[in-house]
Amino acid sequence: MTKNFQQKFLKKVKRAIYDYGMIENGDRIAVGFSGGKDSVTLLHALHLLRRSLPVKFELEAVFIKTGWPMDIPVLEDFCQSLNISFHVVETEIAKIVFEDREDDNPCAICSHLRRGALHSKALELDCNKIALGHHLDDVMETFFMSMIYTGQMRVFSPVTFLDRTGLTMIRPLVYHHVEEIVSYVESEKLPFIQNTCPANGFTNREVVKKFLADMVKRFPDFKARFLTSLKTFDQRHLWPDAMSKCSG
Repeated sequence: MTKNFQQKFLKKVKRAIYDYGMIENGDRIAVGFSGGKDSVTLLHALHLLRRSLPVKFELEAVFIKTGWPMDIPVLEDFCQSLNISFHVVETEIAKIVFEDREDDNPCAICSHLRRGALHSKALELDCNKIALGHHLDDVMETFFMSMIYTGQMRVFSPVTFLDRTGLTMIRPLVYHHVEEIVSYVESEKLPFIQNTCPANGFTNREVVKKFLADMVKRFPDFKARFLTSLKTFDQRHLWPDAMSKCSG
């Protein structure tokens, strides 16, 4: 049962990689490794896929140390078991976000700072790509957060080229539901650490999580339908641009 689940899980990762041309021969990929279930699953899956994908690529695990207490040795031991180099980037993000800035939206600042630290380390390691553990639920949450809080229909792409750095960001887990991630961690007995950020569970994203959980209860196929709508989206089915208003 475990072997069959692993094969089914990895098959969806492969499909995302093939559908969007995420990995090419000779890539050096820095995996954003926070130690949570998503990033642990991503690193483990890419490690296994190195044996079966028809391209050769290298992996580097990058942990951004924000300043909150975390059990880093657990992550280091896990990477060592996979024979993947584990890199820790020291930062003062926690201090900047919660002491220096005291902003109403700490998640946005934290994300920006962590992303910058990750990009810098990836370049230092001579990587050309960065892999993140975002899954389908993250895609959905981001879409509805953008719509609800900014009035825009926007969401991140499975593959994004970053002009400023020359890095390409890939998200190989975008076809997976969060429940599949949890099941994979349990079936493979993967180690992970909890998010110790004091804002965890009290953000706008948490509000949207609850909204989507209710939608899934009401419409069990909601996640599958959402993914299909993203892949078949046609701009012609939305409103055209509004004509400029006449003066006076």
